[in-house]
Formats: sequence, structure tokens, C-alpha cells
Amino acid sequence: MIEHGTIKHVAGKGEQSQQGGDLITVGQYDNFELQLEWRISPGGNSGIKYLVAEEMVKSGYSGLGFEMQVLDDDLHPDAKMGKDGNRTASALYDLIAPKNKVLHPVGEWNLVRLIIRGNQVEHWLNGAKVVEYELGSPKLKSLIAESKYKNIAGFGEVRKGHILLQDHGNEVWFRNIKLRELPAP
Repeated sequence: MIEHGTIKHVAGKGEQSQQGGDLITVGQYDNFELQLEWRISPGGNSGIKYLVAEEMVKSGYSGLGFEMQVLDDDLHPDAKMGKDGNRTASALYDLIAPKNKVLHPVGEWNLVRLIIRGNQVEHWLNGAKVVEYELGSPKLKSLIAESKYKNIAGFGEVRKGHILLQDHGNEVWFRNIKLRELPAP
């Protein structure tokens, strides 16, 4: 729903609500900068997924791609799972924990930037770079091999895909969404 100039996901029952669903771009992107603000409800969970492949969706993996986590780190149990904080807000979900993170309290707005240029990916949160990695690198492949994605053929290999705002059944708000395509390096 639209509420005071924001996109608000209304909480539902279960993992995904019956009243919403993921929001996904029509276009696919490879070199881009995405900037937006998000706020989460107490105990809430959502995500900003990118490089989402249609092939994965067709094979039964809905909205599968890399994910910048949107989470209430204090109350949602996922923050304590995974390894060394790799499931907390702004993490590359289940792969890389954020560093130098300044997370605003639940109910307040957090500003994120997601930049992909060539194989270089950066997650920014409230003005600080918190995650940086290289697509296809041996390090990333090693992290995937130790993650929940290890048995999903082709995970991490997509270089152009959709951007998705995740419906995880909790109230979450997004606003000031700006997407800019970047020239290839």
C-alpha cells in the first residue's frame, strides 16, 4: 500500500503475506546504483535482492539472488543465526557481515546505496560502506560453498538481473527509491 509517500508492506500471516508479495523490477540491470530509504517494524525482516534471475524463479526459487538484508537486529532471530553477523541488517545475506555499520533504531529511516559496476559490489548504510566484494571471485565462491545456497546450481553466477523488494510477512516501508544505470567499466 502507499502510505504518506512510502511503499508500505502490510504484515500478514506466515512467511509471506497473502496481501502483498515481492515487488520486482520489469527491467534487468548489471551496472547500476540503487539508493533508497527503509524502516522496519519491531522484529521485522525484509530484504533488497539484486541480480535476481528469471531462470531461478522458473526452477522454483522465488526471488533468488544476492540480498542486502533489512532487519531488526535486536528482535529478529535471524540476526543471531548464520556466521559472525552475516544475517544482520545491510549484510550480504548469509555470506558477508557488514563492517562499520551505523544502524538507526527500529522505526527510524536507514539510507542505503547499492552499487554494482562490473564485478565490484558495494553495500552502503547511512553514509558508510559496510560490505564490498567481487562477483565471481574465489573468496565469494568459497563463501557460497559454505552457505545455505551451496546446493543451488548457478547461484552467484548471474551478472544481470532484476531488483526485488522482499515480502517476508512483516511491516516494512521503502521511500525515495532511485535507480541509476552506470556505464560498464
